[in-house]
Amino acid sequence: MSQFCNSVNLGVQAIDIPISDRWQIYHRLQELQIQCWCPVDGSLQVKVTSYIDVILIRSTVIQFTASRQELINFLEKCWKL
Repeated sequence: MSQFCNSVNLGVQAIDIPISDRWQIYHRLQELQIQCWCPVDGSLQVKVTSYIDVILIRSTVIQFTASRQELINFLEKCWKL
């Protein structure tokens, strides 16, 4: 996912995520009104129209794929700022 955010181009992007998390992430992105779909190949395709979309996509994916410890570390860094 970090590679997605570092080299993002606006337009349709494929996100490589575990299939077990795909539908939860798909539904959350739909709630955020980000166009996305799941083709037969198992990928998650998203339409990126702005850098705000990139931030929302990244935070959604992290929410579902990061370990509990990674999320705790992230929050601790935020609190220090």
